[in-house]
Amino acid sequence: MEASPSPQQPNTKPTTKRSLMASLMDAATTTLGRSSSFKEDTYHLSSLKPAEAKALQDFKSLLSSHPSDKPLSMWGIPLTQLDSTDERADVVLLKFLRARDFNVRDAHQMLTKCAAWRAEFGADSVVDEELGFKELEGVVAYMHGWDRAGHPVCYNAYGVFKDKGMYERVFGDGDKMERFLRWRVQVMERGVKMLQFRPGGINSIIQVTDLKDMPKRELRSASKQILNLFQDNYPEMVARKVFVNVPWYFSVFYAMISPFLTERTKSKFVIAREGNVAETLYKYIRPEFVPVQYGGLSRPGDLENGPPKPASEFTIKGAEKVFLEIDGIEAGATITWDLVVGGWDLEYGAEYVPLSEQSYTLSVEKPRKIPATADEPIHNSFTARETGKMVLSIDNSASRKRKVAAYRYFVRKPSM
Repeated sequence: MEASPSPQQPNTKPTTKRSLMASLMDAATTTLGRSSSFKEDTYHLSSLKPAEAKALQDFKSLLSSHPSDKPLSMWGIPLTQLDSTDERADVVLLKFLRARDFNVRDAHQMLTKCAAWRAEFGADSVVDEELGFKELEGVVAYMHGWDRAGHPVCYNAYGVFKDKGMYERVFGDGDKMERFLRWRVQVMERGVKMLQFRPGGINSIIQVTDLKDMPKRELRSASKQILNLFQDNYPEMVARKVFVNVPWYFSVFYAMISPFLTERTKSKFVIAREGNVAETLYKYIRPEFVPVQYGGLSRPGDLENGPPKPASEFTIKGAEKVFLEIDGIEAGATITWDLVVGGWDLEYGAEYVPLSEQSYTLSVEKPRKIPATADEPIHNSFTARETGKMVLSIDNSASRKRKVAAYRYFVRKPSM
């Protein structure tokens, strides 16, 4: 009978021309050292300034005068018939207050307008609607995984609309545009449903927007409408906005949308140019949750069967060659590995080294050049005929650029 995979064995002993452990420490230091200056609210009442706490109480008092026969709620959380033990309402109200710099009158106006929009739009039921955009699912806008702090991550990529046929099918007239906006709100509502709405909990999402091949002129109207919808009706729902594959003309695009953004919103922006996507995303999201097209290890469907196996992260310096040794592999065992390097443009190979000195080293994958344009991680398997170790080589000698990398492996024990 075939044994189940044993991810805990064998032990991995990475060796490099300098210590791989030093590389791992470098990666951790870099991640911490480059954390965004933006500090997300905890929503603990004890952390509020006196003026902010007073604004919250005034907001609650203002809402208490709301007609009792027309109770007000948001995302299933009552806001007018308040339960003193339900902290979720505080989180929602603080989001609207924060969005309006704790001006109670402005926050109340924003909340009532949002409630009216949600009722007219049917936002509470849009999640269950079939809007006919199957071809956009998992491509244009989709929830996928979590960041290192536990925030759900929403990916946005509009490059598919450079195809005129696709553009016409989605944005060809006013009715189609409205349907697309409804679908985009549907994706946002799915993300909101993943939030906890409790002090100290996960109360916002991360958005990653891919600007590669985005037809800026054609999407100008849709972009403005989406920005207006989200900023007016989803206050403080995004903890960080990461732009990847940023082209040279981004400054023009940014100038276009900037007037529609608050200063607080703009403070959440993170920019990653082409060739620097994986390094930027790894600061916030573990590699096993980053989609393969962005330099990660997560393929479509990977998250449907539970949490993925964690990857080991390391960095490769310019002009450095790294060897990853996975030893203790038994005869008859099958090892499967995944490996990805941000920006690639290096040489990779794999060989199996038997424990016996009388045996020969086997070339599993001949050294080959991996181009910078590679959009899939290495994925391979090998069944050992005798006890030994697998050695993966990553040669960055021809480059001066430091690169982030990640790998993981599974070992299936031999059948009994």
